[in-house]
Amino acid sequence: MSSEIAEKSDRADSGLPKPRSLEHRVREELAMRIKHPAEWGAVQIAATSHVLLSAGQALIHTDVDSSLAPINVQRISYADLGDALREGWDDFLALRDDVVFLCLIYPLAGVALAYLLSSSGLLPLIFPVFSGFALLGPFAAVWLYEMSRRRERGETLAWAESMRVFTSPNVAAIFKLGLLLAVVFALWLATAMQIYAHTMGPNMPTSAAGFVAALFQTTGGWRLIGFGVGAGLIFALAVLSISVVSFPLLLDRRVTVSTAIATSVRAMWTNPGPMLAWGFIVAVSLALAMAPVLVGLIVVFPVLGHATWRLYRKVVA
Repeated sequence: MSSEIAEKSDRADSGLPKPRSLEHRVREELAMRIKHPAEWGAVQIAATSHVLLSAGQALIHTDVDSSLAPINVQRISYADLGDALREGWDDFLALRDDVVFLCLIYPLAGVALAYLLSSSGLLPLIFPVFSGFALLGPFAAVWLYEMSRRRERGETLAWAESMRVFTSPNVAAIFKLGLLLAVVFALWLATAMQIYAHTMGPNMPTSAAGFVAALFQTTGGWRLIGFGVGAGLIFALAVLSISVVSFPLLLDRRVTVSTAIATSVRAMWTNPGPMLAWGFIVAVSLALAMAPVLVGLIVVFPVLGHATWRLYRKVVA
């Protein structure tokens, strides 16, 4: 007992800190973790600035590593499509808390756009805009590819981490290909309007009910459906050919846009049956997801996004 008293006395005399209780240590740790709102905001702003700066540097410095090995395209079977969908579903279940939150933006944006078009007297554009969502889908899902890539490597899984895709060394090429899809989408809308003008006349419908009635009860309406579906298939096949594996490839390797597109086209030519089946699966799934006021996109879109990454892994060696 006397030795313990002497030890405490020596500690006090020497100026050494007294032992802290467990409660004291826990409080200090919590105080370090829980920041003041202003401090938290400053940290978030700094992190965002870092991401934007990295993205800007990546857009400026677009050199490509010429030492990469040739990209080999493998043959796949229809069973591989089912495997990719199952793996994509597994990714979705593992990441659903973050993914569902972010994917709410798609149906909300779709409803807002439909309201804007209808209130602006552009009812004939609603279907082309929604069907054309599949044309922009490969670019819109790039953050989902990043999440699947990180899960595949056992890295951090969170929506904030998926946004680091925009700091990728190849982000300039990703945005260039995304811009190309945006141009294709604009051409599709222009084509759809021309088809409408040549089949239904130059006047816009005054009500949704009148437009639907004219669509299914007149010769011009059936011609509009026929020509519109035909043109839509052409655009969809073109986008499928150039983007089925190109965005995941740009994310995974430091290649040029032309190399990514050429590889995607080779994947189509090497696996015409499975790739066409994949395009059909994507188109039907998105159509069904849009039926209940676009709500189905919250689940269908991320599953297809994750599955696309898994399909890329099967196609590109």
